[in-house]
Amino acid sequence: MDNMIVYIDEAAHALKILTPMLEAGPRRRPTRWIVVGCAPRITQHASKWVTQSARQSWRGRWAEKVFEQIVPLLASGGDPVITQLASAPLCEHTEALQAQYGAARVLDARQPKPGMELPPVTRQQPRKPQGVWSHAVLATGASMLLAAD
Repeated sequence: MDNMIVYIDEAAHALKILTPMLEAGPRRRPTRWIVVGCAPRITQHASKWVTQSARQSWRGRWAEKVFEQIVPLLASGGDPVITQLASAPLCEHTEALQAQYGAARVLDARQPKPGMELPPVTRQQPRKPQGVWSHAVLATGASMLLAAD
């Protein structure tokens, strides 16, 4: 049985990536899907007023909503699906899952955010270089600050 670790943070984006993989054909091997939810971060301002238990409760509700959209698609072929929330740095989480379940392919199905670099899910994952546009935006912002003075 193949193992596939999938990191998700938004169900709609993950479905766009996973649906074509599952429609590849009837001859694919049985796969154990390990779906890891990466809950959005609570802002620093909001975290001052929220208790740890309330934070964990919110993460649990968030995970239920996301997993209920993803799991039926993955389980439709009769494959087992394991769900969990990421609690450690993602590289360490991947290594722990591979130690527990054996060799596994890793799929990063997280939604890229503009202006924010997502942390890698494996140590071998290449870092995406900052594009020309990010430097242009920084230069424009700096020039606007200078012009305002």
